[in-house]
Amino acid sequence: MSDTEFDVLAIGDAVVDVIAPADEALLASEGVPKGSMRVIDRAEADRLYARMGPAQETSGGSAANSMAGIAALGGRAAFVGQTGSDQLGKIFAHDIRAQGVQFDTPPLTTDIATGQCLILVTPDAQRTMNTYRGASEYLSVDALDADLIARAKIVYLEAYLWDHEAPRAAMKRAADLAHEAGRKVAFTLSDIACIDRHRADFVGLLESDRIDILFGNAEEARALAGSADLETAVAELARHAGLCVITCGAEGAMAVQKDATAAVPATPPRALVDTTGAGDLFAAGFLAGHAWGRPLEASLRLGAAAAAEVIADYGARPLGALDGLAAN
Repeated sequence: MSDTEFDVLAIGDAVVDVIAPADEALLASEGVPKGSMRVIDRAEADRLYARMGPAQETSGGSAANSMAGIAALGGRAAFVGQTGSDQLGKIFAHDIRAQGVQFDTPPLTTDIATGQCLILVTPDAQRTMNTYRGASEYLSVDALDADLIARAKIVYLEAYLWDHEAPRAAMKRAADLAHEAGRKVAFTLSDIACIDRHRADFVGLLESDRIDILFGNAEEARALAGSADLETAVAELARHAGLCVITCGAEGAMAVQKDATAAVPATPPRALVDTTGAGDLFAAGFLAGHAWGRPLEASLRLGAAAAAEVIADYGARPLGALDGLAAN
């Protein structure tokens, strides 16, 4: 693939993470289960933001975090996602470009606000995520650049966008364009709630051969395959995806192909500060390793090491270069 310019191009939510410490009392008063991930509307986002303490604001979104991770590892990454014409949109664009990711999607010209994820971090490092998707829901096929897609070794899609017709159509079209150019398509299941809402669609994606690499955690793999046994579930998913990459929390991660299987333990973090972005950075490490032609086990280890680094800092993005990890 010498004709490619990018290791990975991702399509996903363009949101700004607003991260602040929170005590258990705030979660209880809001009636929000600790560790949950939920979608909220604009009114609730405004109300919750008013109750948060001093916060750190940085561009976020699952797939966007992964692209920032790839750039930090020394890889070449690009991102497609929809922002609004507001201050948060400017923050998103500035941050992701400053981290070395190509981002060219023009903002909406309407008054629709850029999405935001209000993240409450309790003293035990658990994060509770409250997402208002805003402009992300309006990403359309018109935002796609077929030439840009053809210049990426892997096109990475996130399930969080599947709830709305316009971005759903954009992702399907991007997958088709990638395959027409001879590129690989990766898809992350994102969250168990996405599978609850769209299991039939996701199974259809796999059976239509649109997905070459499937990312998920153990719970998501069981739910999508409809099997309580993880080994059986992953084997079933790998029949269609070709490569399944499954995280298993503290037990590590595995990758399963039709002709190969690898597993690695979790990398212990140097500190446990904030688990936000751990899965996103794991995907970054694995995708980078895979794009560089590394074996499954080496790619898994790079993913585990990148996840451990982001856990040791505050926020969902690496605070510095991670190219030392890629050299190991």
